[in-house]
Amino acid sequence: MGGADPTPLPSDSMTAPSSGPLVAVVDDDQGILRSLEYLLESADYRVRVFAFGTALLQSGYLSEIECVISDVDMPGMDGFELLRSIHDARPGLPTIVITGYPETVKRLPLLGGSHPRVFTKPFAGQELLTAVGDALRSSIE
Repeated sequence: MGGADPTPLPSDSMTAPSSGPLVAVVDDDQGILRSLEYLLESADYRVRVFAFGTALLQSGYLSEIECVISDVDMPGMDGFELLRSIHDARPGLPTIVITGYPETVKRLPLLGGSHPRVFTKPFAGQELLTAVGDALRSSIE
């Protein structure tokens, strides 16, 4: 998994693109990426997946993305560094953090006066979908 290509992964379902908001998922675990991609697409979100934070930042999609879901513990740029970079480039962009290590939440940076929503693996897919919807609605207000 650590040697994954840092470019966006091709989506098998891109032949029938969704029409909803664009959500980016960043995780070095290919299984998590695929699972979240399918979950989000099933709820009519457009999805871009990235194996590394730097891949998202270099992709050219950041200006189009409406929500970011990121793992915390990744090789190279970790999720905290990614969130700081995203906040610098796009203050107010909704972010959701996923982690397999609940103790890492203590290090979560305060961005724009608030903390991103945090999910500890494993988590319920419907709860994540609700959080994405809530984050998108709150960003419009």
